[in-house]
Amino acid sequence: MILSINQTLLQFLEFKRDQVEGKHFHEILTVSSRIFFQLYFVPLIKTNRKIEEMYISLQSSNGEEIPVMVNALSKKGVEKTVSECVVFPIRKRNEYENELLIAKKESEDALAAMHKANAELEGTLKALEAKQEKLLELNEQNRKFKIDTKKELELAKKIQKTSLTDPISNKLIQIDAFHRASSELSGDIYGFYQIDEHRYGIILLDVMGHGVSSALITMSLHSLFQRLISFGVKSEVVMKELDLHLHRLFQNNEEARHYCTAISLIVNTDEQKIEYTNAGHPPAFWQDTRGKQHELKTTNVPIGMFEGIEYTSNSISFSGGDRLLLYTDGVTDPLSFNHLSALLKENASSPIGVLKEKIIDSLDNQKNKYHKSDDQCFIIIDLI
Repeated sequence: MILSINQTLLQFLEFKRDQVEGKHFHEILTVSSRIFFQLYFVPLIKTNRKIEEMYISLQSSNGEEIPVMVNALSKKGVEKTVSECVVFPIRKRNEYENELLIAKKESEDALAAMHKANAELEGTLKALEAKQEKLLELNEQNRKFKIDTKKELELAKKIQKTSLTDPISNKLIQIDAFHRASSELSGDIYGFYQIDEHRYGIILLDVMGHGVSSALITMSLHSLFQRLISFGVKSEVVMKELDLHLHRLFQNNEEARHYCTAISLIVNTDEQKIEYTNAGHPPAFWQDTRGKQHELKTTNVPIGMFEGIEYTSNSISFSGGDRLLLYTDGVTDPLSFNHLSALLKENASSPIGVLKEKIIDSLDNQKNKYHKSDDQCFIIIDLI
């Protein structure tokens, strides 16, 4: 019986999960493969507890025959024995085998009258062998490439994670953040820096898309905004410089052009003021000591969208005990804007760490219900 099947194979076979899970393995096999399964697969897995490179044919929901190579491993569970199977499509190999059968049939039909057919068959076989050798060589190259790529992505992920700033906690302010990539690399990035005794710079960016291309752009922007904010540059100037950087980066390639939304803040704990610039980013929450919530809404277009844009800033005055929550759309898409607002209100008196865990738990609880894959990032700021 099929206990579980991954999404990739479901899409490949054009089945829905409830059409397959809990059904017999025969449901996804061709008629001939069902016989082969009972005569060879079952005895072999029972005897050796593993199968390496067995050739069978799967059958899609529309009746299409799909040749695959199967590797299987049998494991004893508490109540029953479970076999884990991995299948690899081998359409090309099937095509080569069909060519071989055609070539052999033609040579057999002409063998009695023509000795030349033998030479043609030998030539065909050599050509097929060469193709098979080439295929094996390409498969090995592909395997090495995947291994090397995985190592490079893991290293890039570590580098990106290292670029994220550590939490800040002192008698004037507390800042903490959460960052989770939808794949190996993320298009979301943040940073918060102490400029001087009373000023703190905070920024959160969400580059269009996610994955490797977006991550490359975030890292390109990171060194720039880190330097600008650390020097105490105003938020609207930070946005302007980031915008110019993206336009210079893609000036000769419109197809590769990316834009990003961002929100940048300068918090002055001495004057109890916040200067902020929102460039197309989801509105941040500012919750005062009475529990009333305000939105730091966008007043500027996203970075990298139009050339020659002048970015403007706004300012607010805060009191001790106020709290801010900055986030990307990867957080509000599964939770909704209202749910995030409610979490902030319900945990108004909770420590910053408790609120952080409540938001993460809500995201994890919605993971199975929400299928769109996106990077998730948020920053919590407590003003003491």
